[in-house]
Amino acid sequence: MAQAVADTAAVNGKRLLVLGTTFGAGYTAMLVSLNTAWYSEQDRTNFHFFNDAAGWKQVDKAGHFWGAFQESRAGIDLLRYAGVPEKKAILYGGLLGVALQTPIEVFDGYQSAYGASVTDLAANTLGAAAVVAQELAWHDIRIMPKYSFHTTRYARLRPDVLGSSLAEQALKDYNGQTYWLSVNVADFLKEESKFPRWLSIAVGYGAEEMVFNSATGNQALGLQAHRQFYLSPDLNLMQFRGKSKLLNTALYVLSMVKVPAPALAYNSKSGFRVHALYF
Repeated sequence: MAQAVADTAAVNGKRLLVLGTTFGAGYTAMLVSLNTAWYSEQDRTNFHFFNDAAGWKQVDKAGHFWGAFQESRAGIDLLRYAGVPEKKAILYGGLLGVALQTPIEVFDGYQSAYGASVTDLAANTLGAAAVVAQELAWHDIRIMPKYSFHTTRYARLRPDVLGSSLAEQALKDYNGQTYWLSVNVADFLKEESKFPRWLSIAVGYGAEEMVFNSATGNQALGLQAHRQFYLSPDLNLMQFRGKSKLLNTALYVLSMVKVPAPALAYNSKSGFRVHALYF
């Protein structure tokens, strides 16, 4: 994880200009392409809100939290890279998750089939706030939200919604998504502790048997949607950084993803279960 940069550090104007220009161009292109590819063929109406708080057992909200967290984390570290003073880098960079996610909710608000989601907005804000809080308190990330995915049989039952390809399913099939909070245990222990700094403990959340965003739809297929909870060891990949910029960048990106490992699972339908290797 990027270390704290002194507030007296000189801002690198060239780096800041490149980052600002790249972000502005990419952000604009994202909004235009999203509006064209995702929303252009859907029926539109006046802006309105839609209450989806109970849908998909809140796995989608965990996804919003994870996405905003990682975007804000990157925003902070990019501003540090440009030499922006520490507190400003944290506060301004921490807004990136909200800035990137909010336009999606605005677009959703004009769709007749659904609308803007207050709970999505709340999850985005909480994700960004979780980064800022940790950075202000510790100048580091000690509790990292992570994502893992495995394919499920449920996507085949409704591929238009849950995805027909592996890439689509990784984004849309909530049955196969698990969201984790990976705790770097050593960061909370005394400096002289022998606990391995590369070993973390992760608590996960997911759900299964969700083909429709309603209990009645799932029950008609003989399915019983239910939440699942996990406990698993994890790797703090940022502890393996070295002198190679390429390696460090790869570790930074991969640190967003939970490493497959043994896991203890629990759900109200079948109780406890041990996975030899859980994705």
